[in-house]
Amino acid sequence: MNDIAWRALGAGSTVAAYAALCAAIYLRERSRKAEAARDSAALSVGTDAAAVLVLFASQTGQAEAVAWDTARQLSAANTPARVMELNALDVPTLSAASRALFIASTYGEGDAPDGASVFVERVMSSLPALPSLSYAVLALGDRQYANFCGFGRALDEWLQAAGASREFDRIEVDNSDPAALGAWYAHWGDAPASASNTEDAGFAPWRLVSREHLNPGSAGAPVFHLGLVPQARGPLPYWASGDLAQVVVASDPKRPRDYSIASVHADGELQLLVRQERHPDGTLGAASGLLTSTLGIGDSVALRVREHRGFRLDGNEARPLVLIGNGTGIAGLRAHLRARAAMGRHDNWLVFGERQEAHDFLYRREIEAWQAAGMIKRLDLAFSRDQADRFYVQHRLLQSADTLLRWLHDGAAIYVCGSLHGMASGVDAALRHIAGEAQVVELTASGRYRRDVY
Repeated sequence: MNDIAWRALGAGSTVAAYAALCAAIYLRERSRKAEAARDSAALSVGTDAAAVLVLFASQTGQAEAVAWDTARQLSAANTPARVMELNALDVPTLSAASRALFIASTYGEGDAPDGASVFVERVMSSLPALPSLSYAVLALGDRQYANFCGFGRALDEWLQAAGASREFDRIEVDNSDPAALGAWYAHWGDAPASASNTEDAGFAPWRLVSREHLNPGSAGAPVFHLGLVPQARGPLPYWASGDLAQVVVASDPKRPRDYSIASVHADGELQLLVRQERHPDGTLGAASGLLTSTLGIGDSVALRVREHRGFRLDGNEARPLVLIGNGTGIAGLRAHLRARAAMGRHDNWLVFGERQEAHDFLYRREIEAWQAAGMIKRLDLAFSRDQADRFYVQHRLLQSADTLLRWLHDGAAIYVCGSLHGMASGVDAALRHIAGEAQVVELTASGRYRRDVY
């Protein structure tokens, strides 16, 4: 039997194993979605102006979580609330409301998160008259960036210019600072349990069970595949493909680090892909150094699973998928591919980029086995240092423009995972060039264009 046949056999066995667990996964997720729908129905009590609009602009899910906590507080105080993503808000709905609470993340250097990009394009580009609107803004940000809370501040200024009235001054939050979040929650009643400190916010010890260096000889920083399981006995906490793991470092407990989960729940362990960061003075990054070097096999780290609804397959399970990423961004895409294997969906197109094929083709054996078995319908690679001219995933997309348009015509959804600057911005520009601005906005609004970028 030749190598291709062996790879196909191996991939087929993987698909069969996942398929055996598929029913249980679907039943569990269906139950979770039903519970979420009941929760939503209890809080979203109609579309009339009497309901307080609780609006969130999120990238990784934090703003959404705060929005639902806020709505629960209002509901407990017998105040009807309607939770909406900012992208779902239009001018008539906002004009008809008497109160609106905005929970707005900032992304990158002052940009709107993906959960507000359509709102910026369709609503904030104009200036409606909102003289009867009373509002408050909670701005989430990171002081490491020069334009701290830039989008939250811009949103607040836009509302003021439209004639709306502040209920109180904008509250700005640096890296989930409990004091600032507490000041927000204090306006609506008793703070929810999920707003407590790190020790009570779902973090628990997870034990490192495996660590593998995936790119020996690379000109880039070392990349490691990690396997972790809960230290406590009991059922494995649930996550869906697209979700995140948050890790707490003892030296900086107020700033948990987010990592894309590279495995699915059926794998039986939470897997991460971590690039080792090294500072100019030679010291390792606090979180990456802990995970890739300091932590020994059998040692534990404080971790929790975070839903990332903006990058889940929710609503796109039956669509073809175009999965685009670079470097450690393959982690989130790998989880989706493993989920697709469980579903028996083969209409997957993977576009992946790194430095050199010889050293940086992360998860190569698995990806090639999937391709040989037909689980990946199309595979395009871009290794930037393997030729004189730099060549990246966005260039590969531009080369395949006609094929991409056919996939979009057939209903494909696009998932992008990896670095914000360079890759994700380049991919976004390529998509707008190929499909046009209007179609990209529509893809975003309909949930067919999703990103997990950093």
